Amino acid sequence: MIAAAPTARPRSRARVALSVLQVVLGLFMAVGSGAPKLFGEATAVLAFDAIGAGDWFRYLIGALEVVGGIALMVPMLAGLAAACFVVLMTGAVFFQVAVIGTAEYVYTPIVLGLLFALIARVRRDEIRALVRR
Repeated sequence: MIAAAPTARPRSRARVALSVLQVVLGLFMAVGSGAPKLFGEATAVLAFDAIGAGDWFRYLIGALEVVGGIALMVPMLAGLAAACFVVLMTGAVFFQVAVIGTAEYVYTPIVLGLLFALIARVRRDEIRALVRR
């Protein structure tokens, strides 16, 4: 009797959902959030003028968002990128409340931060492996 070749374990629905979430958030951060900052979209310029930082800060945040968004779509880098985005979203909440003085748009970085924290938590083993390298 010939033994059947072992079949690859199908990915769980939760893992597929996590991967879809990573791609959606990665595209959002790279294209929807980072790129407008880099290209000087008027709303992004006004927001950073309200913070009081120069254009250098807008470019820095935009570059971090684009690079992080791309990294979020790379399985080996996704956990670390998500953890970094948690820090970035914490800063966004701080600036929104303490520096700009309005909590009108604070919910967006809070929700994004929680989603990034979920991804970082699930991908914690990949983060450890990456740090060990």
